Amino acid sequence: MVRENDFKVKQLESQRSSRILNSHSWSLEMLLHRLRAIKSKEEDWLASILGAVGEFGTFQRRLVALTFIPNILSAFFTLADSLVFTAQKAYCNTSWILAKYPNLSEAEQLNLTLPRESNGSFLTCLMYSPVDWDLDSIIQFGLNHTEMCRDGWIYPESKKRLLTDEFDLVCGNKFDWELVMTVYLAGFLIGSVTFGFLCDRVGRYPTILLSLLGLIIFGFGTAFVNSMEVYLFFRFSVSQAVAGYVIGSLSLVTEWLVGEHRARATVLSHCYFTAGTLFLSGLAYSLPHWRLLFLVGGAPVFAVIPYIWILPESPRWLMVRGKKEEAKQLLCRAASVNKNVVPLNLLDKMHLSGKKMSKTPVLAFFSNRHLRKVVVVMGCLWFSVGYTYLTLSFKMKDFGMSPYARQTIPSLLEVPARLCCILLLEHLGRKWTLAVTLLQSSLVCFLVLLLPQGLKFTVFLVILLGEFSLAGSVTLLLIYTAELLPTVLRATGLGLVSLAFAAGAISSLRISLLSQTPSILPASLSCASALLASYLCFLLPETQNQPLTDRIKHMSSQLSLQKEMSQEGPLETLTEDTSSEDVSEEATKNAVLNTTVQKVNSDMLVTMPQQPRERADRQDP
Repeated sequence: MVRENDFKVKQLESQRSSRILNSHSWSLEMLLHRLRAIKSKEEDWLASILGAVGEFGTFQRRLVALTFIPNILSAFFTLADSLVFTAQKAYCNTSWILAKYPNLSEAEQLNLTLPRESNGSFLTCLMYSPVDWDLDSIIQFGLNHTEMCRDGWIYPESKKRLLTDEFDLVCGNKFDWELVMTVYLAGFLIGSVTFGFLCDRVGRYPTILLSLLGLIIFGFGTAFVNSMEVYLFFRFSVSQAVAGYVIGSLSLVTEWLVGEHRARATVLSHCYFTAGTLFLSGLAYSLPHWRLLFLVGGAPVFAVIPYIWILPESPRWLMVRGKKEEAKQLLCRAASVNKNVVPLNLLDKMHLSGKKMSKTPVLAFFSNRHLRKVVVVMGCLWFSVGYTYLTLSFKMKDFGMSPYARQTIPSLLEVPARLCCILLLEHLGRKWTLAVTLLQSSLVCFLVLLLPQGLKFTVFLVILLGEFSLAGSVTLLLIYTAELLPTVLRATGLGLVSLAFAAGAISSLRISLLSQTPSILPASLSCASALLASYLCFLLPETQNQPLTDRIKHMSSQLSLQKEMSQEGPLETLTEDTSSEDVSEEATKNAVLNTTVQKVNSDMLVTMPQQPRERADRQDP
């Protein structure tokens, strides 16, 4: 009886699906598209296994939580330069006069030993040459011969010990914050390419561990540097470690989570990047020495040492590299942590799809048309966001705010900006949400151009709105890029687009330095680039509710399917009451066969009447 009931149910479902297909007069092309969609979902067998493991169980929650501390540290080490390179008023060290007359006050010492500018302020780089006169003669006749500072500088107005007064970065030894930022971005650029390639070659787990080791050595170790040149080398190296961690952790989280859990987890982990910015601002404001800032702020980096034993590898990466048994063991361990059991029939589906890549990752980006299009368009988007973000950050300097306020206020807006992205992603999808945020950024830059500079408070609020939009754009771009790229080249592709981001930021830095006087050029370029990026979003396919692709051929077939489906007319789609999910695979295959037979029969009926005519024509002279 049970078997008879099951057979009747399946028969009724097949009849219902056939009626749906026939009632909407599906074309043969649409039926073939439906079959391709079913095949695409079947190919993402790992999503089914992860569903059995637990889509967002204890194991996945632990994995997301492991990203919190490194994200805080990444923000700390990325933005620390802006708070240790504040300008300090320096004067030549003229302690030679105190050796003779120790009872002189600081004001008397400066008046007697330093020359003045035309406006009455003391010169920074010159001092009066020391003499052997008595104090009365110095006061009566004064000193006339000047020379460059010979014993260093003093900073009487400084309340904190910063890099400027630690290494006497004044006069001929002056180092601008912009130069240090350029060095950091250059390291990020190189690290993006290097660690992206490494992550796809050796795996997500070793790449993340190597990046964390770099944070320990070159992040925490910055507190012990003894020269400005060594400091720049450490900043160059730690930026590579930050780039490697961002790429490795994003790839790992993307490949462990499914559906909307992937986007939510990425947004949540980026909120901790904002927490790291606030952590940096609070410490820098309260601590009196820059070395203490790196010691106290970098100390949490040692909490990541246990990651050696608790951080998992990506099961998708293991499968595409041919490590089937390791992937099975890892998935079973994750299921046991989630208190679930993976059915054996699902584990038996784990197979090696296709051959190993015969091309290097860089060459694959040039040879495959779909992959090349995605990377080029995404690179343009990342370049635009990097350029616009840094340009608006430079505009914040025009309002005379303290560096602590310049970092704290925008950071407080980044958390709601990223949380709003979750709602937009679920209702609009990746493509439309990204286009909206970039369009909003373009409008903000346009308003900055139109508003008069006298309305400082209004311009300040408009710039904050722009940074609000761009904070969401950065998170959206990371989610979108990781979902578009196949597993075999996901990290390499992320490295290439991160390179574009760094190139955009460096371009903004250079253009801002070239136009030292108030100029509309940086804001104009930001407006144009953001508007172009908003348009380019529509050249990309939607990835919401789409399975991740593991190999390039899967990506190409999926993108071709989406392009063909988007070109179909509205009459060939199903209505809301009968969605495509109501059509079973068996009914679709039967409908394709019936449609093909009907088409053959119709062709025969068309050609049959022509045969007697041809015979009659032959009989006529």
